[in-house]
Amino acid sequence: MAISFHTSVKVKTPSKKKLRTWLSSIASLEKKKLKALAYNFCSDKKLLQINQQFLKHNTYTDIITFDYSEKNFILGEIYISTERVAENAIKEKVLFEEELIRVIAHGLLHLCGYKDKSAAHKKAMRIAEKKAIKAFMSIKD
Repeated sequence: MAISFHTSVKVKTPSKKKLRTWLSSIASLEKKKLKALAYNFCSDKKLLQINQQFLKHNTYTDIITFDYSEKNFILGEIYISTERVAENAIKEKVLFEEELIRVIAHGLLHLCGYKDKSAAHKKAMRIAEKKAIKAFMSIKD
């Protein structure tokens, strides 16, 4: 299992060891195995370019997930705009770290099969995100 973190912007993330432990536990709870997972923290501009190029959307977003999974083996690339995360944290009245953790979990949950287009899917995604955040907070550094 390989979980990697890359950044082209300045961002303070929780410990990589803690993140890896947590992400592995989420996958395990979802009955999936992590084969390769790459998180890329970037700017709004970079994520907009990716959104335009690959999804043909001309909008800003906080996360884009590319799913290359095979059966129960998770293979994915996740791009996160730290600028969107910061803005969303203010809007939701939570700390930046909590919003970042939510978005990190959101990407993996997509790779585990969660959707968020319909109201019912969004509700299930939010429940899973809250459960993931709680699990993250319970892991000792």
